[in-house]
Amino acid sequence: MRRLDYCGAIREAITQEMERDSRVFVYGIGVPTFAKIFGTTAGLVEKFGPERCFDTPICEDTMLGFGFGAAISGLRPIHVHIRVDFMLLATNQLVNVISNYTYMTGGKAKVPIVIRAVIGRGWGQGAQHSKSLFSNFTHIPGLKVIAPTTPSDAKGMLISAIRDDNPVICLEHRWLYWAEEDVPEEAYEVPLGVGRILLPGRDLTIVGLSWMNVEARQAAEILKRRGVSVEIVDPRTLNPLDEDLIVESVNRTGRCIIADCDWVESGFSAELAARIGRRCFGKLKAPIERIGFAQTPCPTVRELENAFYPSAETIVRCAEEMLALSPTDLSNEDFFSHERRFRGPF
Repeated sequence: MRRLDYCGAIREAITQEMERDSRVFVYGIGVPTFAKIFGTTAGLVEKFGPERCFDTPICEDTMLGFGFGAAISGLRPIHVHIRVDFMLLATNQLVNVISNYTYMTGGKAKVPIVIRAVIGRGWGQGAQHSKSLFSNFTHIPGLKVIAPTTPSDAKGMLISAIRDDNPVICLEHRWLYWAEEDVPEEAYEVPLGVGRILLPGRDLTIVGLSWMNVEARQAAEILKRRGVSVEIVDPRTLNPLDEDLIVESVNRTGRCIIADCDWVESGFSAELAARIGRRCFGKLKAPIERIGFAQTPCPTVRELENAFYPSAETIVRCAEEMLALSPTDLSNEDFFSHERRFRGPF
């Protein structure tokens, strides 16, 4: 064990898998250049050469089609998108080809491709560089979707994804890249489709998606001062979902807030709420609440950004209302402070 940040955990997972299996390669816009995808691909072209780590023209549909061809030919590509927003340009390859192919061949063909995509806010990225699009991908049969929160999960889940014979989309929030924790040096797998309880509690379940688990932890600390015990559940894999873990938690606490870093309308949080409501109906002490983006394109100005994105404060206020508590004085709390720690892509 040693301290490693989220960025380094992803880089180490890719490096170890490229060392273990010569069929693994990584490619995409900016992968070997000075930006190195926030540092996650630093050193790969020097170690493995330009045949296994290379840049591409700006043509997302062609890039993903190339990866599909490589995957069905016996290679194991890792395709990187520095912003998830522009994966929409590859929707035909993803939805009409890659997700269907194993089914259409009666299971005879495998498509072992990993598609990494950066999500989230930072430094006024505005409406075209700040989406998450969880429900766009979880809606499609044949695609596995992961959104690891911690460095240890990022390494173990990415290794599992690379070794998987199915297409896996790995969504990485840009504010997580600086997060640090103890991570094993050896290669290991964290199974896909298995959630995790980040914090045990008894009064309220918060199901956090990606970055919102960080906000949920801050909210839990604030609520703890008032005697509220919060349980935080991180699904980690959005598809296939570990529904039982979430249901067991909500059945214990009787209350649930779904903290999403995506739009609420027709979002993944709505799917979660429907499943929880069906299986926990008799145990719920209050309606399920959902937190997410404001229903508008993302603003660029910082103050408007802060109003657009949910935070720990949003969670605290929602919990107080759910528990019929008077509002806590939050004037001395430091919300939206994480951007000062984020180092950016350069």
